[in-house]
Amino acid sequence: MIALVDYGIGNLRSVQKALLAVGAEVSLTSDPEEIRRADKIILPGVGAFGDGMLGLTAGGFIDVLREAWLKENPVLGICLGMQLLFDESEEAPQQPGLGYLAGRVRRFPDNDLKVPHTGWNQLHPVGKIGLLDQLAGGSYAYFNHAYYCEPQDTEGTLATTDYGLSFASVVGRGRLFGVQFHPEKSQAVGMQILRNFVEMR
Repeated sequence: MIALVDYGIGNLRSVQKALLAVGAEVSLTSDPEEIRRADKIILPGVGAFGDGMLGLTAGGFIDVLREAWLKENPVLGICLGMQLLFDESEEAPQQPGLGYLAGRVRRFPDNDLKVPHTGWNQLHPVGKIGLLDQLAGGSYAYFNHAYYCEPQDTEGTLATTDYGLSFASVVGRGRLFGVQFHPEKSQAVGMQILRNFVEMR
């Protein structure tokens, strides 16, 4: 069973439909106890860092997510959900993140490129990663974000993407993962990534 966390923010139904399409048993839930019983957890999200953390706190999800992380249950953060795994964000300087991954979330610099970064871009894996099994290097995924994650430990960067700078588009530590793009909008590439997570042992 995969718990898809409903914390009052984000693109939940499309993620749920994508998971069902790859054969997952998934529960869209705002019940911390149901999340605690789940085999795997997905933390989706579209929106602002501060609102996301407030939603997790108000819903009573902070403790159960930390328990899952410490027990090394597979956890996947999507877009904002990935950013919330880090220590802090420039978007909400007074609001700490979950702190599972050391580093911070930064805004793309104002230059000749449009912010937010919206559209298709390539994933460049760093080594062999189970989450990206059966995907060729340079595969395209769909992004929509104005902030990017800057891990303190470069070993936590599992894939990079170039948009004015090279940023971490897939991160991980143990069985904790984050993807900055939207797999549910990334057609065959995104479906393969979700399938890899669903089938992960």
